[in-house]
Amino acid sequence: MSFVDTLRQWDDAVTCADRQDWSEALKVFLSIQNPNSKIFFNIGCLQLLDQDLDAAEKAFDCSIRKDEHLAVAFFQRGITFYKKKRYEESSADFQRAFKALRGNQLIDYKALGLRYILYACEVLHNVALAEAQQGNWEKAQERLVKALDYKTETKLSIIDRALQSTLKQKLFKPVEFPLKTLFKPNKHYVAELEKKDYLGKAKVVASVVPQDEFSGFAPLQPQVEGGPAAPREPEVLRALEGEPHTVLFEFVPETSDELAVVPGNIVFVLQKGADNWAYVVFNERRGLVPYNYLERLEISVASRQNTGLSRPLSREPPTRPERIQGLTPGENSRGRTQQNARPTDNSCFIKIHFTFNFVVSVPRGSPSAVLLGKISRKLNLPPAAICLSFDSSGKHLESDSELKDLWSRGAGGCLTLWCSVKEPQKEKVQFVALHSYESSNPEDLCFHQGDTIKLLSTVNRDWLEGQCGGNTGIFPASFVEELPADGQ
Repeated sequence: MSFVDTLRQWDDAVTCADRQDWSEALKVFLSIQNPNSKIFFNIGCLQLLDQDLDAAEKAFDCSIRKDEHLAVAFFQRGITFYKKKRYEESSADFQRAFKALRGNQLIDYKALGLRYILYACEVLHNVALAEAQQGNWEKAQERLVKALDYKTETKLSIIDRALQSTLKQKLFKPVEFPLKTLFKPNKHYVAELEKKDYLGKAKVVASVVPQDEFSGFAPLQPQVEGGPAAPREPEVLRALEGEPHTVLFEFVPETSDELAVVPGNIVFVLQKGADNWAYVVFNERRGLVPYNYLERLEISVASRQNTGLSRPLSREPPTRPERIQGLTPGENSRGRTQQNARPTDNSCFIKIHFTFNFVVSVPRGSPSAVLLGKISRKLNLPPAAICLSFDSSGKHLESDSELKDLWSRGAGGCLTLWCSVKEPQKEKVQFVALHSYESSNPEDLCFHQGDTIKLLSTVNRDWLEGQCGGNTGIFPASFVEELPADGQ
């Protein structure tokens, strides 16, 4: 079933629930193929409303398997176990719900489509009730005392009443989830389910000029019936700025004032400098391109449509011209000394394949530090993080001796390399327990003196989160000491 179909049925089921047709809502929910965690949660709530406890338990099982961090699903399964008088399992699920809160006072599910706030103090209230049902009155009192640390002003009275009941060893009522409250689908996605006509009605646009075969980037010109069959060429190019040229070779820019083009592009030359660089416009972008990469294009309305380039492309582009220092885009270089258009025999152009392609120029035989330095400046990365290879799956070049083979491969002063970025090495921090730590809190990690603990995260200056013996939780930092990097 597609996401759209699931979304449509989910919305239909919620609509049935809004008009209190609970049986129809459950029927639509059960017909959804591959439900997500929220839909399984809705199914469980409706089955609880129908007093079908076994089916509700299975639905909440599926919801938790789909999303093991959904605290409200653990809470609801705990309610289901409590109604089935399986108090030990009920207490365990309430504790899992409290752990999923991760120390927060509450979770507001409004952003996820559920108008409900799960309070930590209410979860601990139900943990205490499950312990009281098993006769563990002291544990029940401990849970309620802890709940006072998470209480809010609106929930203070319910905790106080429960605490007074445990002192008298009397049971109290559980805090229950409102079963008629369901997860709703994202309203923005539901709005997109309506059919919309984005195209509108088609319109036919035709030219009134006979044999009008011109295709280009110029805007449509005003045309009159009975006008000339073949308008003069200047009328066609009136709206175009510059002289049209065809790009013969791919050009990869090295500086911000150069323009990337590929063979077949049509650019308009605004100005040509004496240093063989042309200032052009292409797709409303302006920049510098070597003029020997271009060929003047003759456009005529009377001619047939462009059948291709006027001459076949050679395999290698011509030599990149040297830039006159200080020349700004569009500035006339007339009167300055013309630079030699060809690089020296010692220069080598290296095309780098990365997430994008670019070219760097280094003297032939340069050490790896020089090459990596140019690439690192281009990518804004440290040289130590850059790996080079001869192909996309080849061995990395790591020393100057391996570069000797690189320079011997260069034909015509051009090379091609592949570039990748090294993944940073993450050190695994481990601790050894200096003292044993025992705690009844479900979110804490218990261990014995001498145990090895793997660090997962830092909670604050005094508490850490770690893993030991297959269990995960938080523990005091003062109870452990960090192992050296090579100590396992």
